[in-house]
Amino acid sequence: MKLSTKGRYGLRVMLELTRHYGEGPIAVDVIAEKQDISGKYIHVLVMGLKSAGLIRALRGPKGGYELAKDPGDITALDVVTALEGRNTLVDCVGNKSFCSHSNRCATRELWCDIAAAVEETLAGFSLRDLAKKE
Repeated sequence: MKLSTKGRYGLRVMLELTRHYGEGPIAVDVIAEKQDISGKYIHVLVMGLKSAGLIRALRGPKGGYELAKDPGDITALDVVTALEGRNTLVDCVGNKSFCSHSNRCATRELWCDIAAAVEETLAGFSLRDLAKKE
């Protein structure tokens, strides 16, 4: 499985917001400079993060983005799922009826186990945990 830049950069944006948790909104320009991500792309990322209830946007001269929840309550899985959707490796993992061989496929169980392991690993790290590693 390969995460797209949405998932990877989205986690970086969320970690930047974690570093400033409780300080009020952080301007896009600050996030962009610290994370070396374009402001335009940050705006794309935050749409999915806002929809998932992970961040808040505040408008105006002192506006920006901030976490909507405590960083200990947001997991890497929450962020990746908000931006990438569910981890399915192959289509039959997410939808058994996708393939007519699903009921007798020797490898489907393997793909399901791998997908579950990836989700379990991502769920095991909160933003607070990741920020402590820096």
